[in-house]
Amino acid sequence: MPTPEHQRLREDAAREKNWKRWGPYLSERQWGTVREDYSPGGQSWSDFPHDHARSRAYRWGEDGLLGFTDRQCRLCFSVALWNGNDTILKERLFGLTGPEGNHGEDVKEIYYYLDSTPTHSYAKAMYRYPHARYPYRELVKTNQQRGYLDPEYEIVDTGLFNENRFFDVTATYAKADANDLLVEIEVTNQGPDEAEITLLPTLWFRNTWVWGCRHEGCTAKPRIMRDKTATGHVVHTTHDTLEPFTCVFDEENESELLFTENETNTAKLFDGENFSPYTKDAFHRYVIDDESTAVNPKQFGTKVAAKYHWKLAPGESRRTRVRLCMRDEGSIPDLGEQFTTTLQTRKDEADTFYDEVIPQKETEAQRHVSRSAYAGLMWTKQFYHYIVADWLDGDAEVMTPPESRKSGRNRDWRHLYARDILSMPDKWEYPWFAAWDLAFHMIPAARIDPEFAKRQLMVLLREWYMHPNGQLPAYEFYFDDVNPPVHAWACLRVFQMEAEAGRRDTMFLKQTFQRLLLNFTWWVNRVDSNGDNVFAGGFLGLDNIGVFDRSKGLPEGAALEQADGTAWMAFYCGTMMSMALELARDDKSYSDMASKFLDHFIRIIDAMNGRDGGGLWDEEDGFYYDQLKIDGETVPMRVRSLVGLLPLIAVEVLDEKLLDGLPGFRNRLEWFLKNRHNLATHILFGESDSGHREMLLAIPTRERLERVLKVLLDENEFLSKFGIRSLSKAHEAEPYQVTVRGQEHTVAYVPGESDSWMFGGNSNWRGPIWFPTNYLLIEALHRYHEFFGDTFQIECPTGSGNMMNLHDVASEINRRLSDIFLSPEGGGGRPCLIGSGMTGDEKLWQEHVLFYEYFHGDTGEGLGASHQTGWTALIATCIEQLHGRINEGAPPDLNETVG
Repeated sequence: MPTPEHQRLREDAAREKNWKRWGPYLSERQWGTVREDYSPGGQSWSDFPHDHARSRAYRWGEDGLLGFTDRQCRLCFSVALWNGNDTILKERLFGLTGPEGNHGEDVKEIYYYLDSTPTHSYAKAMYRYPHARYPYRELVKTNQQRGYLDPEYEIVDTGLFNENRFFDVTATYAKADANDLLVEIEVTNQGPDEAEITLLPTLWFRNTWVWGCRHEGCTAKPRIMRDKTATGHVVHTTHDTLEPFTCVFDEENESELLFTENETNTAKLFDGENFSPYTKDAFHRYVIDDESTAVNPKQFGTKVAAKYHWKLAPGESRRTRVRLCMRDEGSIPDLGEQFTTTLQTRKDEADTFYDEVIPQKETEAQRHVSRSAYAGLMWTKQFYHYIVADWLDGDAEVMTPPESRKSGRNRDWRHLYARDILSMPDKWEYPWFAAWDLAFHMIPAARIDPEFAKRQLMVLLREWYMHPNGQLPAYEFYFDDVNPPVHAWACLRVFQMEAEAGRRDTMFLKQTFQRLLLNFTWWVNRVDSNGDNVFAGGFLGLDNIGVFDRSKGLPEGAALEQADGTAWMAFYCGTMMSMALELARDDKSYSDMASKFLDHFIRIIDAMNGRDGGGLWDEEDGFYYDQLKIDGETVPMRVRSLVGLLPLIAVEVLDEKLLDGLPGFRNRLEWFLKNRHNLATHILFGESDSGHREMLLAIPTRERLERVLKVLLDENEFLSKFGIRSLSKAHEAEPYQVTVRGQEHTVAYVPGESDSWMFGGNSNWRGPIWFPTNYLLIEALHRYHEFFGDTFQIECPTGSGNMMNLHDVASEINRRLSDIFLSPEGGGGRPCLIGSGMTGDEKLWQEHVLFYEYFHGDTGEGLGASHQTGWTALIATCIEQLHGRINEGAPPDLNETVG
């Protein structure tokens, strides 16, 4: 029987109930984004700084602390706090901007995403708020004094959290119905002394009325007004495009309701005239500056908060409740027994759902990591709004951008119209979609909500995102940048995962395949300018991995033939071929496309391996390298990195059983084998366990695969205790050096934070462990094992004498990745947290998991963005694979009923 949460997912997918209308879609940071930047030079960090955020209305979104909003971000809810010492009201997370941080932008807060079902019928998150004054200036000043070779100065380094002198503020959400949201906020004093806190649960409308927005459908200013006829703290809302809602706040002695407008304090920031005397920063001024006239005495506006002031003894907890629901003229929503029952029921249903989703074989510790990963993945959904044409041209009423805007960033993307809930990499450090990140997010997301995964993948292929030339937008700082082509792979995998569960959504696969044809054509025309099937162009998501900054160009007259770029294209071809073969089972016309991609795939394999000493393979080193073409010479870039490992991921296995139903494809394949002898040598033949003939299409031959794997599985090169490094550890003692036109370039193993300022210095591919590439390599090993079986044995680790088949090698890498998040058996902290300074009370500092952007190549320490539960949520899939639930990409049984 389906769980209650599965039933809600079905009702939402069938549009019977709008269960996903409300969710944790509020950004953690709207300030400092490209969307809010109206500066002449495109300086987004300085044009809208954190210090403006409390006083200045946003144009394109909202942010808040532990917040929820509707899917169009019209009505928002979040928590505001004051500890009696801070200089500002804590309404949003603080962090360093890109120029301020010694490793780029960096959030300087401690918070955790604790739980969430896919429909957000139950969701929970926690913020850790110190008792003492928050050291905003100290954090900025100290980090500015440090270089990028120095460690970051973190919030815990200030001593602010010593002796547990902080509050844990937990927000729990539950839905009594699709438009009935229950919120319980609990504050616990974890410190040794009594401490005071002011809590302001806050409800407000996103400002759409000031700008003259053409696309919001809201022509009149909305309103939140106190119900003076009701007992307690009751308010009602009105809005042109949102039904009337009622919000009830707990009433306590000395608590009060505060009202203002969500409008800029123009007089304060810009020495201009305010729209209203009641501005966005009114609650800050009222609570901290004791400015009683800051709030509206008539008790209406577009922003409201209930104010509570508590004194909490050591270890004491206190709760308050809020309920937001569609207005019922006959009654006021209950905050008592019914509220309590619903909250507990939704929690129990969340437990039941994840008991069903997460394999029972997982240990309790593994299940905790998996469930935390899913929670973070669900909490990093965000309302993302960016209409590029309006942003370029400005708003008639208020925001007029400088003329330079029309020749600057994203000027060629006027068609892009984003107003959706999208999966973010990290809602503070990367509160904007990134195309290749999102593809990886959808692998774990499909396990718990395949409809969401499919819609996310489809939306970036729509004409209001995809460029007319077929390019997918990379990320808002530069939509033109070139991300790895992993979208097709994600679409196919999500289809296959759902098929394993009994439903083949061929319509989804057809729609994505047709749109991906446009994108594939753009790729071929964009990055294979010589027509030789060796590709180049763009940094391909790997930031500083190479000798040169690929996004800024090469020495004049030089060209770089990229082993990773060529491997990505082979990977793309193989995926498109598999998609076409899957679709050809129901529509034979797709077999023609499968043949086309087969031919293209093999030609890239041929170009990659080369004949007569050509190609990107280095026979002496047994590795694939980039090649620099300059001044009539070819110079191999002998850097042992992921660049040379990625050729392993372009691997497809074809079963003759599948081809029996596709005579057209079989005929063309046989013609190819007979008439293209030089290319046909790249196809290996074998026999499956069931006795069918199989064909392996892969870049390396078996002998070359063995040679690359020996390097991959060498603990002195790529194999870390915690997964696969992005650069060989051998380059620690022997950095790679090359001189080009008198200028020396060096690449050395850097297992932690970057020592290069490429791409702002906020990520590093010269040693650390990254989940997306690890996952692709693991998947490739499974597919090689599918073909070779136990006949292929390799030492793992290299030199150990321990022989393994490739399935077991994949499991070993999965185990090492899992160890990043698990406390060692002998005791101690989670490796991912060792550099965070969270070494105090084990229950308080080790109970909750953080999912970082990447991990130290030797210690497993978390690095980069601290809440990148986008692609790092892949750990849930890796742990599943350890317990036998493996999606190897194999097609479902041919006799399966087509859904």
